Amino acid sequence: MTDTGRGSPYAPHTAAETRSMLDAVGVDDEEALFDVPNSIRFDGQFGIDARSESATRREARRTLARNDDLVSFLGRGHYAHEIPSVVADLASRSEFLTSYTQYQPEVAQGFLQALFEYQSMLVELTGLEIANCSMHDRATALGEAATLATRVRETAGSTVLVPDLVREEQRAVLENYARGGDLSIATVPTDDGTVDIDALEGIIDEEVVMVYAENPTVRGTIEEGLETIGDLAAAHDALFCLGSDPVALALLEEPASVGADVVVGDAGTLGLGQAYGMGHGLFATREDFLRQVPGRLVGASTDQSGRRAYTLTLQTREQHIRRERATSNICTNQAWVALRTAMHVAWLGPDGLLELAEDCVRNARELAARVDEIDGLHAPVHDRHHFREFVVATDQPADAIRDRLAKEGFAVHAVDEHRLQLCVTDANEHATDRLVAALREVA
Repeated sequence: MTDTGRGSPYAPHTAAETRSMLDAVGVDDEEALFDVPNSIRFDGQFGIDARSESATRREARRTLARNDDLVSFLGRGHYAHEIPSVVADLASRSEFLTSYTQYQPEVAQGFLQALFEYQSMLVELTGLEIANCSMHDRATALGEAATLATRVRETAGSTVLVPDLVREEQRAVLENYARGGDLSIATVPTDDGTVDIDALEGIIDEEVVMVYAENPTVRGTIEEGLETIGDLAAAHDALFCLGSDPVALALLEEPASVGADVVVGDAGTLGLGQAYGMGHGLFATREDFLRQVPGRLVGASTDQSGRRAYTLTLQTREQHIRRERATSNICTNQAWVALRTAMHVAWLGPDGLLELAEDCVRNARELAARVDEIDGLHAPVHDRHHFREFVVATDQPADAIRDRLAKEGFAVHAVDEHRLQLCVTDANEHATDRLVAALREVA
């Protein structure tokens, strides 16, 4: 609400309209509408001065000017692919944009069909029967998979096994889920960038409720022991959860064929650019777990006239069913970003998606070979097949090389004291010659 007397695009009610509504419900002020315990109330001042639109625009421009304009070779969860203009153009049409959330029963048929297509694409890519629409990001999808495991497995324990290479941010979110679900997180060591199968065999027991693996891994290596990992999980009645993304799934083994019960990952690698925290989590699983899937499912049916119709068929959150039966408290989905992913995949088509995935392999291999020729660098560190990214060993401190590359206009990760990580896709391959030249200067 606002006291400007004329409302605003974001808080459209005038002071008079607000007063009228308060009078209608019989309360003196807005404070009386809420029952917030004093223990969690913020009893201070935000210190935000009112500004005009022009002043706000100037401040925003000053803030944005502080960003470095670097060519990103980051990887490690930060993946960018060229997004065709048709995606932004179609996704900005008014029928897809609304001030209200796009997951209520009254959603337009066209939007529901788009989300149904998104789910169908994931089903084809994973080989699993069910895909939801959708999750906040890859980390929350992993957390939901862990809680799903506790509901569908009858093992005595509550341990979730994850590789020691899982990104810190992803593990942190999983640990938050574990804290609320009486789960414990244990680590499986890796060997040369992939899961140490012998170590996993020695660790897994009846206490394990879920085994998580990634393909490709956060270091860009291809996990070659997926079928064995799936067999070990199944032998101990543990859920096998695999992390991946739509581009990689176009080329790699179909998760269902290697025993995966759940596939989680970042679907935003298509349709979304890199951002400061924005994500789009995918979640696919077996039909056996249909009524345990978090989030929402769009289904296809026929109406009374026999016409094709789409509808939200399953929503297992507490807002739609009894709280004690809810399987998830996910309240916000990513319908619009799922729409963008679906549009990007549709624009590529099966052949285009496969070609993009093959480029991710070829570009990483070729860039690693060129980096390996530079004195003081060795790439790739892991003697594996790679997808998009790889680790580089450095004679000099990695932090120093990273910082000098930033001055040359490139952003890369320093993994540790003497290792960098480089990621190359169709979005930055045009800059590989300049990156290699810069590495020759700074390494």
